[in-house]
Amino acid sequence: MTSLPFPFRGETLHALPTGALYWPTREVLCVSDLHLGKSDRMARRGGALLPPYETIETLDRLAEDIAAMRPAKVICLGDSFDDLIAAKDMADPLKGRLVSLMAGRRWIWISGNHDPGPVDLGGSHLAEHTDGPLIFRHIAEAHATGEISGHYHPKARITLRGRTISRRCMLRDKNRLILPAYGAYTGGLFCDRPELSGLMASDAEAILLGPSPIRLPMPR
Repeated sequence: MTSLPFPFRGETLHALPTGALYWPTREVLCVSDLHLGKSDRMARRGGALLPPYETIETLDRLAEDIAAMRPAKVICLGDSFDDLIAAKDMADPLKGRLVSLMAGRRWIWISGNHDPGPVDLGGSHLAEHTDGPLIFRHIAEAHATGEISGHYHPKARITLRGRTISRRCMLRDKNRLILPAYGAYTGGLFCDRPELSGLMASDAEAILLGPSPIRLPMPR
């Protein structure tokens, strides 16, 4: 796996191709917006009928990152489930798979807007979590320092060799880092939208995901 190291608040963090973040000094793996059970939630509420395989794909991806990084702690930055019913009704084989990934390490569920309450799967359930110089929460707050958040599902649109492409991305400036959605069925918000361009400093950069993540000035 090719990860991209970069500095943030005096620490060296690693962007993984999947959209996960790894902090080697603290052995922390961080992911955001898994939205497990999205297809079930959409069907339940009369939305589009999607093939019900996104939870399997997302857990497979998470299992690979955990096997590669061997973290002592995993932080899920909220919206881990598409709603609380999706968490409660998760099929037993999938629930068993998730519990096996949690075994032997500290696991922190940060509350999101889709899953504002605790889920009955073990781990710690927190509104936010501070570790050293970094604070982990679901939605970015004004004037934050050392903040790592999710929620916005950022993606970037760039022109490469005369062709416009779109990729999920992390956004970074000196004070905050916004992670992309990790889940298989999640959409994204282009980083030139005011919700994101207004949050990030003028010198912010985007880390485009792919087999070999790359850094470039945040497209605006």
